[in-house]
Amino acid sequence: MTEDKAGPLVGARLDDEGILTLTLNRPRSFNALSMAMIAALQEAFGAAFADAAVRVIVLAAEGRGFCGGHDLKELHAHRADPDGGRNFYIELFDRCSHLMMAMTRGPKVIIAQVQGVATAAGGQLVASCDMAVASDAARFGVNGVSSGLFCSTPMVAISRAIGRKKAMELLTTGRLMEAAEALEAGLINAVSAPEELEEKTRAMARMVAEKSAAVVALGKQAFYRQAEMNLADAYAYTRGVIVENLMMHDSEEGICAFVEKRQPQWTDS
Repeated sequence: MTEDKAGPLVGARLDDEGILTLTLNRPRSFNALSMAMIAALQEAFGAAFADAAVRVIVLAAEGRGFCGGHDLKELHAHRADPDGGRNFYIELFDRCSHLMMAMTRGPKVIIAQVQGVATAAGGQLVASCDMAVASDAARFGVNGVSSGLFCSTPMVAISRAIGRKKAMELLTTGRLMEAAEALEAGLINAVSAPEELEEKTRAMARMVAEKSAAVVALGKQAFYRQAEMNLADAYAYTRGVIVENLMMHDSEEGICAFVEKRQPQWTDS
């Protein structure tokens, strides 16, 4: 795991319910998505996706902010490069895009636990999670435009999570949404008092962790693939998915358990 002087950039804790909590650990920089932080997250998610003991992932953060976006000091420093920073910027945004796509394509459900501000690429990070629970003190936005940098790459995830007009408003004004507005817009699933945030997030995680991991993985992949298809293609594709699902052992077990009025015993439990 990538580290700095303060310890691991991303902490990891797995409990006996199969809930893995990954914690962003650069609080003094509002957990900015530096090149090193992106690498640490890519490594942490890759390990989590490959670990059969992990059933669901919670993404949390230390400090007052969840994630303040890309590290503007790092971006500014690379203007001194011979090419003005162009090659560094290309690599940075390529790596960040690959991270966000890996989160979406990975087999485990990811739930953001948002305790504070999530802006620019931090908003992208929340939007790239499958679900999100936020403190009522949290705020959200894609405010790069206020610093002369339109949030073009964060826009991809944000515009797929909320309506186009709301997304364009946030992108062009730079204003921040309160948690209640983010809930109404569809960026997050629930709002909690700060002192109840962890438990409310874990309650959602437990409900996912109780299900068949194989079925959830199949369903998550199908969800994102069909969302990018036209209606006819989506139905044709998901017909194949549901037939494949019905041929799985866990589907047979789950239906039998329902008929017999008992709890199912999943193959990966």
